[in-house]
Amino acid sequence: MIIKKILVSQPKPESDKSPYFDIAEKYGVDIVFRPFIKVEGLSAKEFRAQKINIADFTAVIFTAKTAIDNFFRLCEETRVSIPDTEKYFCSSESIANYLQKYIIYRKRKIFASKTGRLDGIIPQMVKHKGEKYLLVVSDVHNNGKDSKLLTDNKVAFTPAAMYRTVSNDFTPDEAFDYDMLVFFSPQGIQSLQKNFPDFKQGDICIATFGATTAKAAEEAGLRVDVAAPSPEAPSMTQAIENYLAKVQPPKTDDAEE
Repeated sequence: MIIKKILVSQPKPESDKSPYFDIAEKYGVDIVFRPFIKVEGLSAKEFRAQKINIADFTAVIFTAKTAIDNFFRLCEETRVSIPDTEKYFCSSESIANYLQKYIIYRKRKIFASKTGRLDGIIPQMVKHKGEKYLLVVSDVHNNGKDSKLLTDNKVAFTPAAMYRTVSNDFTPDEAFDYDMLVFFSPQGIQSLQKNFPDFKQGDICIATFGATTAKAAEEAGLRVDVAAPSPEAPSMTQAIENYLAKVQPPKTDDAEE
């Protein structure tokens, strides 16, 4: 089957240097960026129900930019003033840099993982064991891998739910004529089922990133045609390109004419 149109269930990349655009050009495919899920913040009332006082904590752990947005939003809504002595531990440098949206970066104590994962910042946390850590999470974190990592390394912390992931519903007049659907989370699979309860895969290719996403797809009765990461395809874009290279030739200049 020739792939002509791909739906990527993520926001459109901010940079025009994204590999997705290279793939679209090379293989002559139309790539549409349309998230199946969206994040919405918990209300101040919902947050207060957790009986967590932000002011009691001396350090905050961020694993997503969404967590930063909702942390500072709730601080404002609950009238909590964050002292200049507050420490911030971020799972990547891009997340740490995002803090500049809310604070004067150079005047704060900010620690960023160089690996792009939370484990890269654990040594710094261990050095600061005296801090009271607040881990900003979604409402369905369920003591996930980040919590387990912190617990295994004896980092004392309190998880605080500040946002939730919900289905980003499709409108009745929104076209759904894709040859490949690309998912990055189990919630994306759930959103597909919610929006299209009678969905039949047929020849449509399903691409998934991560073991939990692939498992969710299979449990939903879907056939996973493209999976990442793998030794041959550490990224989703590489996996998609590897698949396209097998099923269809790259676009040629003659084809353009």
